Amino acid sequence: MSRIDARFAALKAEGRAGLITFITAGDPDHDTCARLLAGLPAAGADVIELGMPFTDPMADGPSIQAANLRALATGASVRKTLDLVRGFRKQDNTTPIVLMGYFNPLSAYGVDAFLADAKQAGVDGLIIVDLPPEEDDELCLPAIQAGLHFIRLATPTTDDARLPAVLANTSGFLYYVSIAGITGAAAPDSDVVGAAVARIKRHTDLPVGVGFGIRDGKRAAEIARVADAAVVGSALVERVAEAQVKGIDPAQHVLDLVQELGAAVRMARK
Repeated sequence: MSRIDARFAALKAEGRAGLITFITAGDPDHDTCARLLAGLPAAGADVIELGMPFTDPMADGPSIQAANLRALATGASVRKTLDLVRGFRKQDNTTPIVLMGYFNPLSAYGVDAFLADAKQAGVDGLIIVDLPPEEDDELCLPAIQAGLHFIRLATPTTDDARLPAVLANTSGFLYYVSIAGITGAAAPDSDVVGAAVARIKRHTDLPVGVGFGIRDGKRAAEIARVADAAVVGSALVERVAEAQVKGIDPAQHVLDLVQELGAAVRMARK
């Protein structure tokens, strides 16, 4: 059983949803990010999404775009992202790590080389937001062959006719984007999200994680009651920028919010 499958099975046995945290690899620098990454599980993260910095992230709002630029300015790269995962795996061999990003940097790296290196580093899955199902030969099918989950996005505009194609080669979990728009743009309505998750569940047994617009414990708990996981990203990377302005430790500032989110999700029993 993969780490992702094992984690969601454990969450189901506990009768609760999970917390999936997103941070950008190398933000604000490699060493600080490594400390933050190491602290996420104890703070409450059940699954970690690690963003691969890219100059032109089309689905990300201003906060994650800024995180990408901070990371790139200090030398972040796909190779160094994998180094972060290798370092994390020296102390934690159970928390799933999913790399999230865009196809261009992976194409430049070389698909076969990337998949081999990602598997060796301890990566569990990929979310590549600009590859639709029609392009599965490019990365999705090779990733599955390499033993990595390929996690797809569904949105409010993904109707019942399109959903089977989205789900066809998806594994691990499905990431439901709760709002139409970029990351961090608006807050999700838990009733609307609940209905959407129920509709998706009629098509698949995969866990459904819900993200975009979750900024605090209250909102995370609302989503945790209707989904299998709450995904938080923009609110965390904003803490990095805030910490730099305040002159405090960015890693601890992010972990403080993760502790709040994790506690709220754990209290939100099904």
